[in-house]
Amino acid sequence: MDIRKYVTDLAAEARAGARSVAKATSSQKNRLLISMADTLTNNASMLISENRKDIEYAEKKGLSKALIDRLTLKIERINEMAQGLIEVAKLPDPVGEITKMWQRPNGMIVGRMRVPIGVIGIIYESRPNVTADATSLCLKSGNAVVLRGGSEAIHSNKAIVTLLKGVLRNKGFHEGAVTFIDIPEREAIMEMLKLEGIIDLIIPRGGEGLIRTVTVNSRIPVLKHYKGVCHVFVDRDADLIMAEEICLNAKVQRPGTCNAMETMLVDEPIAEGYLPKMLKILEDAGVELRGCPKTLSIYPHIKEVTEEDYYKEYLDLILNVRVVSDMEEAMEHIARYGSAHSDSIVTMNHERAMRFLREVDSSAVFVNASTRLNDGYQFGLGAEIGISTDKIHARGPMGLNELTCTKFIVFGNGQLRE
Repeated sequence: MDIRKYVTDLAAEARAGARSVAKATSSQKNRLLISMADTLTNNASMLISENRKDIEYAEKKGLSKALIDRLTLKIERINEMAQGLIEVAKLPDPVGEITKMWQRPNGMIVGRMRVPIGVIGIIYESRPNVTADATSLCLKSGNAVVLRGGSEAIHSNKAIVTLLKGVLRNKGFHEGAVTFIDIPEREAIMEMLKLEGIIDLIIPRGGEGLIRTVTVNSRIPVLKHYKGVCHVFVDRDADLIMAEEICLNAKVQRPGTCNAMETMLVDEPIAEGYLPKMLKILEDAGVELRGCPKTLSIYPHIKEVTEEDYYKEYLDLILNVRVVSDMEEAMEHIARYGSAHSDSIVTMNHERAMRFLREVDSSAVFVNASTRLNDGYQFGLGAEIGISTDKIHARGPMGLNELTCTKFIVFGNGQLRE
């Protein structure tokens, strides 16, 4: 197979599909998404059967339980995918929105209008629900999508895309609006990253290695869904029962996600009263603990944390624990080791809470809430296409607005440049 030609031809189909979806009305796009949701739920047994092939392959490769969990499709998750499509259909359509208008001294009226970006390339690993989430957001925002999932989920992704393309065809859209690169060769990604002028934006979702590979090799602008080295700081003025619930949720609810807590920071004045019970709760939930010297003096039987551990995104039931002298040291730790993804403080002290919000430079900063809530659906954006840790164009969960750009529109009555 000529991989370059194969990938280029698929992307060219997506370009044609982009023109089809860009001119669709809001009601046409909404009906399309609702039909896609119905198709997923009506074909759940087929999707689970195809997903089983991927799970068996992942088990043979020895992937972790957390990663296999991310890969697994159950009835509940298929229903969640379908509900995500329906929720996006309910959201206001940003395309054509005029965000601002102003009049110049010569009478000319200038404004900005939201328009689709064009063709969005998504490179992602493990989670087949991303296929439906990315599709819904791209189509509602008037974009075509080129999907390149990981080899570990290839059967699941192909099955989902086949269903979605069938709905496009039945609704009179160009099938290229949802395009899937269905070969596992790494070269396919490299060729995809060269297609400037055909693909307008690349969004990688996955591990640090994938993000770096895409960023280094892409000729196309990249919005990075970077790793999540997330923290919860338990302040000296925290409600400790609340802190226990937040920290347990942030680590255990789904440890294989980018917004799961990787390091728990505990204010020294409350450490002796808080840590023994909290760490026992975490151990009972199956968490492997790694503690700093002060933590070990309070809870001695756990592993000692290393400097390298603080930089790690475990995506598993492993947690670093560090006792800090005050909030200043906690924020210094986050600035040094964090990935600007999701960080939280648990405190009843309003002044410290507001300072934490101002000074911690992450895509989402929480007060008295779990980092697991950094999510497009939880924020009311509908399904998300990723959580950007960049600062240009989009930051945090990327919903519909973040998949548009703006163009200037000008109304005149004969004005000329003098």
